[in-house]
Amino acid sequence: MNDLAARVTRIRQIMASAAARASRPLDDITLIAASKGATRAQIGAARLCGITVFGENRVQDAHAKFIRPSGQSDATHADALRVVPPIQLHLIGPLQTNKVRRAVGFFDLIHSLDGLRLAEAIQREAERRAIRQSVLVQVNIANEPTKHGVSPDEAARLVEAVRRLPNLSLLGLMAIPPAVSHPEDARPYFSGLRTMAAALELHRLSMGMSSDFQVAIEEGATWIRVGTALFRSEQ
Repeated sequence: MNDLAARVTRIRQIMASAAARASRPLDDITLIAASKGATRAQIGAARLCGITVFGENRVQDAHAKFIRPSGQSDATHADALRVVPPIQLHLIGPLQTNKVRRAVGFFDLIHSLDGLRLAEAIQREAERRAIRQSVLVQVNIANEPTKHGVSPDEAARLVEAVRRLPNLSLLGLMAIPPAVSHPEDARPYFSGLRTMAAALELHRLSMGMSSDFQVAIEEGATWIRVGTALFRSEQ
C-alpha cells in the first residue's frame, strides 16, 4: 500500500471511530480532500484511493486543476471536462464577487457564502444559467477580525435572506474555528455551530480540518475538510 493510500485508510478509520463515539452513521460524514497545493497527478492518485470529493480554496486554481487542457476558455463550465469524473468539487475558500461567474455551476457546493451582496451575485449568475447553486453560509464563529464569515449575531438574518433567493439551495453552515493547540479546544466552536444550525433548522455542517476533524465529527460535522493529513508527503 502506498503512502497516500495508507493515509486515506487511516483517516477513514479515525472517522469511523469518531462516528461510533457519537453514535452516528459513518455514511452521514463526507471526507473532502482539501487539494490546495496538490497537483493534478496527486489529485488523480487520491481519486484512485477512493476520494470522490475535492475542495479548492481559489476559483482559478480549481479551473487549472479540474479542467482538461483544451482550446476552450476556462469560462466554459462543463462536467465533461473534469479530470477524473465522476467527482464533486467544492469551493472551501473565500469567494469574491468578481469570481462568481466562474464559480457558479462549476462547483457542486460553495461553502463560503458570507454576505448578502455575494448571495445576490450568486443568485443572478445561477438565474442566468438556469440552475440552482448549492451553498453553505460561512459563520465567523469566534468573531475573528482576520477570518471571513458572517458574524454569529447576523447569521440568522443572512440565512433567511438566502432562503428567499430562488436559485440558491442552502444546505447548511460552515465555520473555521480559531487555531488551537489541542483538538479538544475546538469543541466549543463546533458545538456552537451545531446549536446555531439546529436553531435555524439546518442540519448539515462543514467543519473540522486535519488537526481536529475527529472532534468535529463528534459534534455533528457532515463534511470534514482534510488537506495536510492527506497530502503532506505528496507536496
